[in-house]
Amino acid sequence: MAAPKITLIGAGGLSFGPTMVNDVIHTEALRGARLVLHDVNEARLLRAYRFAAKLNAANGAPVIVDWSTDPAEALDGAQFCLSSAEFKRFPYWKQDYEIPRKHGATQVNGENGGPGAVFHSLRSITNTLSICADIEKHCPDAFLINLSNPMSRVTLAINRATRVRNVGMCHEMPIGVGRIGRMLRIPPARIEARASGINHFTFFTEMVDRRTGEDLLPRVKRLFRSRFFDDSTVAAKVAGLVERRPLLAMAADQLYSPLVAHMVRTYDVVPCSVDSHIGEYLPFAHEVGHQPAHVDEFARLDKVVERFTTWVADTKAPVPVQRMGHSLEEVIPIIAAMWTGERTRVMAVNVPNRGFLPNVAEGAIVEVGAEVDGDGIHPDTMPPVVEPIAGYIATQVGLQELVVRAAVEHDRELALQAVIEDPASPPDAAACRALFDELCELQAEHLPF
Repeated sequence: MAAPKITLIGAGGLSFGPTMVNDVIHTEALRGARLVLHDVNEARLLRAYRFAAKLNAANGAPVIVDWSTDPAEALDGAQFCLSSAEFKRFPYWKQDYEIPRKHGATQVNGENGGPGAVFHSLRSITNTLSICADIEKHCPDAFLINLSNPMSRVTLAINRATRVRNVGMCHEMPIGVGRIGRMLRIPPARIEARASGINHFTFFTEMVDRRTGEDLLPRVKRLFRSRFFDDSTVAAKVAGLVERRPLLAMAADQLYSPLVAHMVRTYDVVPCSVDSHIGEYLPFAHEVGHQPAHVDEFARLDKVVERFTTWVADTKAPVPVQRMGHSLEEVIPIIAAMWTGERTRVMAVNVPNRGFLPNVAEGAIVEVGAEVDGDGIHPDTMPPVVEPIAGYIATQVGLQELVVRAAVEHDRELALQAVIEDPASPPDAAACRALFDELCELQAEHLPF
């Protein structure tokens, strides 16, 4: 069987680019594949290519690594495309967070939920649909794996407005299993788990120790009901103090979880994600614990990774990059399973609901586990989502529809309606209009109207 051509779109970015390259190189089933890095920013793309070439050479050059800024060259003949492209990610995210807050919004991040996320959605959908147009032109049979946020909304737009075969992928559930495994002092590989919901708002329905057969969910719930997770002013102050230190802030985000504990204690459900993600969909999130925006810490962390990646790519020092193992990401295992036909299981895919969650609207983008083989992706059919989680999801599904319609139909008034209807928006329609107009003016270059 000939090896596939895999095109990584937005390869100059550091959120997923280096990880995807590393995982392809460490996947035996894809040996001989041609991995093409594509980006419109040539300087960032060349840095990514130098890193990828060095990593590939250190591992015995199992794949062919190439690069191109030309979409026709990058995409022609590709069997698989991975997209994680965004324009001005951190400057725009800062605007998405700060401007709505200035007008009275209660959003905690402004990335995937809240009025700021309406604008993030509009920009990401516009950019992703242009990528899909190139795929339809140059490799119409290719399979696209979307990595761009807001995941549910971008994936819905792809399915509504294009003919491109696709799936949305996020690493939150594998990371969640790893985080809980460490808390329980159980190797994550021993934990078999299932979850369902919408991206960044999924909840574990099963969690079993593969070795002992123990149902771990009662143990996890007891953990989050312990005094360690009591909402304390001391913990909040410590979390606030480390905000400006990227690595410490990321650690605090994983450990300081008053909102997760609140969901366990109040509704008897265990979220897969941390506070900063689930809080985007909960109208009371800003009232529980210390909920900092993560814009600045991610921007600083991105700079740290950028400097490190550049150093690794260009240094003459003997860096043992060949020791990097396969990541927790499930993207490349999907490609390997579809290419070889060897059936594999993945924890989470984002797909249009076709009865997979019976009490979530048909066609809405849901996140569930799946089996993957040469025939494609086969999502799990899960039990109904419990209340009040189902109600919160229904609200977000309605916003999915509004935002996607606004982007696809280039309709400014639908976008404004989505801002007004978001639970984290200011209660005053005039304030919603003011923040909307301000963001429209600042981001006009990358909006669909």
